[in-house]
Amino acid sequence: MSRSGQVSPRGDLVRAAVLGLLGTRGASSRADIARALGISPATVTQTTKELLQRELITELRSVPSNGGRPATLLGLVRAAGGAIGAKVTADHVAIVSVDLDGTVRAARSVPFDPSQPAALEALSGILKDVVGAHDGHLLGVGVGLPGAVDAQASGMVDAPTLGWNRVPVGRRLRDALGVPVLVDNDVNTLAAAQIVHGNGREHRSFMVVTIGLGIGCGMVNQGSVSRGAHGGAGEIGHIPVSADGPLCGCGNTGCLEAYIGEPGLVATAIQAGAIGPRGTITDLAQEARKGNPKAKAVYADAGRLLGRTLAGVVHTVDPEMVVLMGEGVQDWEFWEAGFEESFRRRLMPARRNIRCLVESWTEDQWAVGAACLVLASPFDAAATGAQGELVRARLQTGPEVTR
Repeated sequence: MSRSGQVSPRGDLVRAAVLGLLGTRGASSRADIARALGISPATVTQTTKELLQRELITELRSVPSNGGRPATLLGLVRAAGGAIGAKVTADHVAIVSVDLDGTVRAARSVPFDPSQPAALEALSGILKDVVGAHDGHLLGVGVGLPGAVDAQASGMVDAPTLGWNRVPVGRRLRDALGVPVLVDNDVNTLAAAQIVHGNGREHRSFMVVTIGLGIGCGMVNQGSVSRGAHGGAGEIGHIPVSADGPLCGCGNTGCLEAYIGEPGLVATAIQAGAIGPRGTITDLAQEARKGNPKAKAVYADAGRLLGRTLAGVVHTVDPEMVVLMGEGVQDWEFWEAGFEESFRRRLMPARRNIRCLVESWTEDQWAVGAACLVLASPFDAAATGAQGELVRARLQTGPEVTR
């Protein structure tokens, strides 16, 4: 892909992008494909001719066009492939198998202890069983985790909440599984999912912000996930919002996450008397739903702080849209009381109409996002590197292409 996020002229990438587009977005006309991928109609005509000859795509029904002859829709001849996604947490691994269109075939959760001496061997064993049981043509495995991944080439991970420092997750999993493996920060996986299946399909630059145990952000610029120099872009939870303040999990004090991540919210609620000394985030939400003014005030204050901070991030990266996700959005009705006014008021006038969506949340979205690292490979070639090339090769030529 080019720096603008459009597909480069290289033939194999264009073919993979066309197949990926038809798989993730369904039947499309040649004109729709050209617009979506930012390539010329002539390139689309030549590429689809090759794919038709190889019987990877087929011509479907014709639909009316604006003033011209009816447009013929193209679709995949077969299910071009599927992917496995795994979300690694401090106590389990959530795993899904998905079709190319993102439909979940199967989902499971397996207990996992990342602090055990043989953690990578255990993770490899868990995923090896899933890969072996996968029915159909597997394009690759995506792994999302709460940390920074320096580059796909090495897949080296720093994840303090897992106790991992410079752990070669990507290399070890590739050696064990024998299929392409893409590893990334878990919030970046949600951004990848937005690119291929979500509202991000209609925008070239946007942000995905998650609220829950921590505060995270995945940033998409010109169609590609921005990962930064060391894979740590988007750590807005560690923006210092006070000169001092509560201790954060990163070791600093006064971070946004220390105030409004789940532990911070619970600590504030206990101090305010909204919940008891052993209260949990579930207790806080229940109290807010009962109308407890102290509980509602905790959420409203958190919303105000999130809105004020996020306005600064919007001014910095200038996205077209913000998507709010994560476990915390299940209680968004209470956050919203403080967020909306604080966010809009602190934006410059030219930014105040920015689209801000709150998406419903299910637990398997983390793992589906990880699978979308694989499904986004035809559209994010600059970031996925050699592993993305292997995914694209498998998409075009079948299961005989492995590593």
